Amino acid sequence: MKNRYDLIIFDWDGTLIDSIDWITHCLQNAGAVLGLTIPERQAAKDVIGLSIHKAMDTLFPTASASQHEHLVRLYSEEYFSKQLSQSDLFEGVYEMLEQLKSAGYLLAVATGKTRVGLNQALLATATEHFFCATRCADETASKPDPLMLNQLIQQANVLKERTLMVGDSIHDLQMANNADISCLGVSCGAHSEACLQAYQPIHCLKHTTEILPLILG
Repeated sequence: MKNRYDLIIFDWDGTLIDSIDWITHCLQNAGAVLGLTIPERQAAKDVIGLSIHKAMDTLFPTASASQHEHLVRLYSEEYFSKQLSQSDLFEGVYEMLEQLKSAGYLLAVATGKTRVGLNQALLATATEHFFCATRCADETASKPDPLMLNQLIQQANVLKERTLMVGDSIHDLQMANNADISCLGVSCGAHSEACLQAYQPIHCLKHTTEILPLILG
């Protein structure tokens, strides 16, 4: 994989930052507050990466329009009640980003988060300067639609053949397949290696930082 890519696009939650358990809790608790059927833990994990509206539609299909908006509000209020810091990144991720950028790679983020959520996370983790471009679900199409990848590739002015998507969910890898770009799975987040392998990633790693010997040699 050395010298094969110019642009590496990372998912955020579950790929760069250890946030899956917190997001799962917030999704489940939103339903509990409204007295709705609380989704199982894996069901909640399964929607991470989708836009928040698409996630709530999936988890609570019988919710009314007003309940849907209430679910989104409850989720957001609880999610943002936790103060993030650089220590929430997976171990070694900050240093990994430093090494990849120093080696000349363009780095980007494609996430199901809102723009407000991603901006807050980038600021709290002091990682914004690593990325040449970012896309969020509330400013483009939700995963697994390939639009956000196509937009990032266009903004970075690179070829699809020179682009790699790295993600922890099936939505990330399906989006990469839909965009016809290479992908690499990491099993430290929402989905297991068995689930990710169904989308034919080049490799499936246990931790995102394991990309370094593959990319840098």
